[in-house]
Amino acid sequence: MSIKLIVGLGNPGAEYANTRHNAGFWFVEAIAQEFGISLSFDKKFHGQVGRGSIYGNDVRLLLPETFMNRSGQAVAPMAKFYGLDSNEILVAHDELDIGAGQIRLKTGGGHGGHNGLKDIVPHLGQDFHRLRIGIGRPTHSSQVSNFVLGKPMSDERISIDAAIECAIGALKDIMANDLDKARNQINGFKLPA
Repeated sequence: MSIKLIVGLGNPGAEYANTRHNAGFWFVEAIAQEFGISLSFDKKFHGQVGRGSIYGNDVRLLLPETFMNRSGQAVAPMAKFYGLDSNEILVAHDELDIGAGQIRLKTGGGHGGHNGLKDIVPHLGQDFHRLRIGIGRPTHSSQVSNFVLGKPMSDERISIDAAIECAIGALKDIMANDLDKARNQINGFKLPA
């Protein structure tokens, strides 16, 4: 089954726009720009919504405006309204367990403590696809909240943007449902030396 909905996780509002927790937003915004898809608020789905053609596939984009820990309240109504199976949904989110400039595509699995995923799993189950955008991890676990809500250093942001660009480049394979090929490209991404 091909991807029909791409969701980027983040927090709404200017004060969060450039924070690490919004890496999922950055990915979907980059897709919107690349494929000329305009996003506008739709209160039925509690977020910014767009629809367009990506390599010949009809795809919807969603940026929930429910705040991270209530992401499921935007994703679930949209999935239900359009009758989407969880394996037709790709959710992009920030990932502490991999460094800035690394990126992973995976299908299924738990929420790994990510508050956005934690709120989506009860609605969709675990079988949706995830694009994990590495942001790195602070030295101490007590700093996680400040870290994800902080802005990346400029070199980190450049690395994250390069990883996002790699994922945009793999969209053709994702849309052709060649997830193995896309996974090899994304998971094997290395920053230029």
